[in-house]
Amino acid sequence: MKAQTAGARAEIGAPVYEFVQLFSSTPRGARLARLMGTQQLAAWGWPYDDEVSLTASLLIAELATNAATHGRVTGRSFRLRLLTGPGLLLPATLRIEVADARGESAPERPQLPAPDAESGRGLLLVETLASRWGVAPRSPSGKTVWADLDLSPAGLSRAYGPGPAAGP
Repeated sequence: MKAQTAGARAEIGAPVYEFVQLFSSTPRGARLARLMGTQQLAAWGWPYDDEVSLTASLLIAELATNAATHGRVTGRSFRLRLLTGPGLLLPATLRIEVADARGESAPERPQLPAPDAESGRGLLLVETLASRWGVAPRSPSGKTVWADLDLSPAGLSRAYGPGPAAGP
């Protein structure tokens, strides 16, 4: 299990790159978070079609959608924060954090939903693609759900599986 509790959360200090933005807790806000997050990654050097950008886009989309759907409090926004750089305690890592105002509805370890269920697979995606993920309380109220993406070649191949077999 890769999910971690707040006490076991790996802290990141002195990031070289940081992006923080508030979004409305709506489906449109979640979509905008994904688009702006992907645009920021491109500005940092990961093109839109890069594995890092594609994986991070999926993680941002899922965490932002969960914040807009399950963490929504009327009149309150959610916050997207991206952190990376050589100043991290966890080198070669991209941290994606989404904070919302609803602390009492923390996500639990994902379970496989019924085959005919229309939802419930998002955190399975997060658990599969992220190197680590977890939830931390946010003061004065709310929570932050975070996911780390290992940027090393080994970490990315772990998320996507082995690449295509080399030909003769």
